[in-house]
Amino acid sequence: MNRRVYLDHNASTPVHPEVLEAMLPYFGERFGNPSSVHAFGREARDGVETARERVAEFLRAGKDEIVFTSGGTESDNFAIKGVAAARGHGHLITSAIEHHAVLRTCQALEAQGFEATYLPVDGVGMVDPDDVKRALRPDTILVSLMHANSEVGTIQPVAAVGQLTRERGIPFHVDAVQTCGKVPIDVEAFGIDLLSFSGHKIYGPKGVAGLYIRKGTKLVSVQHGGEHERRRRAGTENVPGIVGLGRAVEIRGRDMEAEAPRLAALRDRLWQGISAAAPEVRLNGHATRRLPGTCNMCFRHVESESVVLGLDLKGIGVSAGSACTSGNVEPSYVLVAMGVPVDWAMGSVRCSLGRSTTAEDIDYVIESVVPLVAKLRSLSPARV
Repeated sequence: MNRRVYLDHNASTPVHPEVLEAMLPYFGERFGNPSSVHAFGREARDGVETARERVAEFLRAGKDEIVFTSGGTESDNFAIKGVAAARGHGHLITSAIEHHAVLRTCQALEAQGFEATYLPVDGVGMVDPDDVKRALRPDTILVSLMHANSEVGTIQPVAAVGQLTRERGIPFHVDAVQTCGKVPIDVEAFGIDLLSFSGHKIYGPKGVAGLYIRKGTKLVSVQHGGEHERRRRAGTENVPGIVGLGRAVEIRGRDMEAEAPRLAALRDRLWQGISAAAPEVRLNGHATRRLPGTCNMCFRHVESESVVLGLDLKGIGVSAGSACTSGNVEPSYVLVAMGVPVDWAMGSVRCSLGRSTTAEDIDYVIESVVPLVAKLRSLSPARV
């Protein structure tokens, strides 16, 4: 039987045993509605508010500035559409490599009469703060940038952009779904007004996430109903999920600092092993300003799906890019925006490491990838 190696942690992570343990009572004896005033409801409310405190502490935010949502996509939509609705019209700035939850939200607003600028990135997937500065207009109502790209892992200069927006009084939204719990975040120091984060990327449950909203930020709710989340997001809270998210964030605060260098070392071991043995392979993303567990490579004259499926037969889970674009036969829009040639971009493979990844796992992947790529190239018409 093949070894089983999971290297797709940017897509989703296994729930941490301590997170599951924290959640279980809220599926059973602590089942109350957190909006109910009796003891059953208060017990559930205590779980929600404890989680809110943990998230706020991790982000260096105020407890009342955290709103829980159903996922990163909802958080991004809430931030962007909420600001747009509060202003009524205006200009948005984002980048060409954002998650579709941001790109398609901006496109939907363009159809309603808003204007949007999609900034380019350089060859490593980095936005230039000077490009942001040049794009700012008197009618700019929001700048939205991801903290790190989910495909190549490049970490953006959000603090520099935050300084620009803060000086001009323009709200700044950061999609931190891929960074919250992986690298330090300080919303005050970074000049962030709105920040999206999610549970299932950091060993928490799926179906729960949140949005940091700086006090004083003008935002209109996009989901209407009851008085939940201080009238900012209607709907009965997902209590078990929120409790799990809070515990996951607490654990990341405990383990993140020690885990980051370990993952970076394993990530570099993977790249060095493959690049030394396989010809015509390139690393995508910034060499150092990158998520510690992300390694995105392109194998020239090889289709990425063939590599993914071939490794799956070996018990190895990797991806061709973002899970949200899985099944797309076109080259990654992120790599295209970075200027990666199509014959390279079609062979992109993302390996994203996590807390369970070992050196033995990495060596097994190297041993499996190199002959697989050689075999696929021998069968490739493009190679011939």
